[in-house]
Amino acid sequence: MTSGKSVKRSASSFVQTTTLASSLLTVQTPGRGFTDLTSEAAKFIAEAHAREGTLTLFIRHTSASLTIQENADPSVLVDLTTALSRLAPENAGWTHDTEGPDDMPAHVKTMLTGTSLQVPILKGKLALGTWQAIYLIEHRSRPHRREIVLQFVGSNQ
Repeated sequence: MTSGKSVKRSASSFVQTTTLASSLLTVQTPGRGFTDLTSEAAKFIAEAHAREGTLTLFIRHTSASLTIQENADPSVLVDLTTALSRLAPENAGWTHDTEGPDDMPAHVKTMLTGTSLQVPILKGKLALGTWQAIYLIEHRSRPHRREIVLQFVGSNQ
């Protein structure tokens, strides 16, 4: 149990939700790996004149996913790709292989990592930590065209 002296919380802020902005982001992936979407999300927030609220990102696919991860050391993304491959290897005797040996492992990896994210928007900026970035994770070995719905709900004043 922690003492109350080690926990701090800023004063609450209150805004009336007046804005709902949506956009569809299309990304051509190079194949398996991570694609940084942070700058595109920030551009969308700027275009929406967002001040306070929430950005939701939702990927419209079952073999690619979204995550927030470290953006400073590229070896983190390499190790995460390795970990996902170990958790759902191509040679595990999957029944579903309609689109090839990477098909079912891609579905499992998406289930493990998720199809949507929410990021708070504070004072017109993504409230990401210093070393955080928003990534699309392509789980298939060949390139794909992926669609991500961006939606801001909040105040633009």
